[in-house]
Amino acid sequence: MAKEPTVEEKLRQLYELQSIDSQITEFEILKGELPMEVSDLEDEIAGLETRNAKLDSNIKEFESEINRHEANIKEAENLILKYQKQLDNVKNNREFDALTKELELQKLEIQLSEKKIKQAGQEISNKEETLKATQERLDAKQKELDMKKVELAQIIEKTEKEEEKLKKKAEKVRKKIEDRLIKAYDRIRTSYRNGLAVVTVERNSCGGCFNMIPPQEQLEIAQRKKIIACEHCGRILVDNHIMEDLTENLQPVSEVED
Repeated sequence: MAKEPTVEEKLRQLYELQSIDSQITEFEILKGELPMEVSDLEDEIAGLETRNAKLDSNIKEFESEINRHEANIKEAENLILKYQKQLDNVKNNREFDALTKELELQKLEIQLSEKKIKQAGQEISNKEETLKATQERLDAKQKELDMKKVELAQIIEKTEKEEEKLKKKAEKVRKKIEDRLIKAYDRIRTSYRNGLAVVTVERNSCGGCFNMIPPQEQLEIAQRKKIIACEHCGRILVDNHIMEDLTENLQPVSEVED
């Protein structure tokens, strides 16, 4: 049966894990908002492309409408020629009135189609103007995305290897720590933006929230006989000498086996 680690060993393991996770956080800070910015730009570009496709489809629909009305005008003009020829051969007033009415109807049909063509042409002009503006914005966003992708790729290229080694090292340390402590560590860590769950006592204060630690509690922390959390922020407290001890035993990241 494996020997139960002492409280001091548990504190060392937790502080070592915190040290590694803090280094990983530094890599994330180096990347900054770039991953999110890249993702947001990709979403915005996808939206602009969808809008462009819809505008293009609308333009094609109006062009088809113009073609239909032009065909309608041509048909009406042919009917007008036909009815005008028939007027020369009318036999009575009834036929004359009927042909005259048909001529008026076809002229009205032409006027209506011409109006529809004008309206559709204006719609096409408006859509093309919007399409041009959207395309210009799309081109600008694509250029910005390409620049940010290059910038992010350069950072990843510089840090990926070291970050991967740190993550493997963190995973090894995690396996040594009991589940109860890991769960508490992760819960505290995710509660704060700086990701600090384990902090040292600095100048008689908590290294996380900077509230004063009573002398008696500082003494208990230095003895490493029990795990003590800051009563103000809940972070796990360790004495600053544990950092010195750990530094002496820490293996450089570059020497961690892949």
